[in-house]
Amino acid sequence: EFAVIGRIVPRFENDVWTYEERLNPVTHTKRYPGETAQYARAIDDPDRTAYLYYDGSRCVGRIRLRVNWNRYAFIEDIAVSEPERGRGIGTALMSRAAEWAKERGLGGIMLETQDNNVLACRFYRRQGMTIGAVDTMLYANTPYAGESALFWYRKF
Repeated sequence: EFAVIGRIVPRFENDVWTYEERLNPVTHTKRYPGETAQYARAIDDPDRTAYLYYDGSRCVGRIRLRVNWNRYAFIEDIAVSEPERGRGIGTALMSRAAEWAKERGLGGIMLETQDNNVLACRFYRRQGMTIGAVDTMLYANTPYAGESALFWYRKF
C-alpha cells in the first residue's frame, strides 16, 4: 500500500518530459488486491529474475524483472514493506536490477507506475530515472480509470 499525497502532472515539450507535483490537501492510502507474483517463472528463465531482501528471517523487500522486447530490463514489481522504507532497501534492489541488466547487455531499466503514486515517482527520480512516456488509456477499463501510467527509464 502507499500514501496518495497528490498527482504527477507530466508535460511533453521540445521532445522532453517534465512534470509538476500537485499535492492533495488531504491524503489517503491506496492498496492493491493481493498479487500472485509468480516468482517461480523466474527460476528457470534466463530472461527473468527476482530478488528478495531479507532483514534476518523477514523478507522486507522484493523486485521482479525481465528482459523487455526493447532491450531494457522491465521492472514488473518492486516493493519494500512500509515500516522498512527509508533504509536504502529500495535503492539496493534497484542497484541489483541495474547490475542484472548490465550483465545481459541491456541498455537500461524501465518500469511503469500510476501518476498518483507521487512518493514512488520521487524515488524513481532519485534513482536517476526520467519519464519516457505517458499512457492515459492503460487503466481506462479498470477500477483505476482516470489514472495515467507513467513509464520511467534509466539509460546506461
